[in-house]
Amino acid sequence: MRKINITGTFLDEISHDIPHQNWGKKEWSQDFTHMKQMGIKRVVLIRCGYKKWLTYPSQVLHKQEKAFTPYLDLVSLFLELSEKNQMEFYFGLYDSGRYWTSGNYKDEIRINKKVIEEVWELYGHSSAFKGWYLSQETNRNAGAIIDLYAELGGYCKTISGGKQVLISPYIDGVKNISQYTQQTETTTSISLDQHFKDWEEIFFGIKNAVDLVAFQDGHVAFEELAEFIQVNKQLADQNGLHSWINTESFDRDMPIKFLPIKWDKMHFKLEAAAQAGIQEALTFEFSHFMSPQSAYPQAGHLYQRYLEYKNS
Repeated sequence: MRKINITGTFLDEISHDIPHQNWGKKEWSQDFTHMKQMGIKRVVLIRCGYKKWLTYPSQVLHKQEKAFTPYLDLVSLFLELSEKNQMEFYFGLYDSGRYWTSGNYKDEIRINKKVIEEVWELYGHSSAFKGWYLSQETNRNAGAIIDLYAELGGYCKTISGGKQVLISPYIDGVKNISQYTQQTETTTSISLDQHFKDWEEIFFGIKNAVDLVAFQDGHVAFEELAEFIQVNKQLADQNGLHSWINTESFDRDMPIKFLPIKWDKMHFKLEAAAQAGIQEALTFEFSHFMSPQSAYPQAGHLYQRYLEYKNS
């Protein structure tokens, strides 16, 4: 039986739909220890900022977006902890929450190019700085998403001497629904054929600017998941992108958004990815939904069930 291990996690410190745990250096240090014990070897900052809230003291975003200076430089802390625990760190770009969501891709690109320059100057010396994450998530070939990925991914590579670029898109399935409703499903879902066409075009347009793709696995019905994962990997392989899976450790099937997922569901998703030939998984995300010190007690139980699976 094929098995897939979770070797990475996103770090969600700038979120608009998950409660903050208010951790400081002590708690983050302990969490990285838990991650390492589970076999995690890479961490991905989901975004360095969202609207006016930041993870690092950015002069660019303070001046141009009137963003607030954070209490703690989390990028510096995460890099320090990554070095200490021999982990790779991927830096997530800035999500304006207004430019690209309204179709103004040029300004999203403009501000992020300045962020890329600033971040590389501040943190590029770290041995843990492995690559970049394009935080503007998409599910379809809509707007100028190809141009955004191609230009920002290419610029990340140019500034950093070719460091890897990661994206984590999602599928426009029945569970692609707003977190601000108690509903858990829609009545419509993208067809496999249309999904294939959209991502055939996207991958062809970004293949020189993006190296890694980790599709989110929580937006489609469980019985549809295997086919979508197989198509995603096939298209990535054809365009020279390396495939991981972003196995969500939170549950999309409950009206309470969001709680740690039932282990049976996570196990099902991991097996579907393994059968498609994917060898490594990221999770969104360890600290809230799998950590023994999470604010949710059931997260620690999910951690134990995963360890039993991994060590079996």
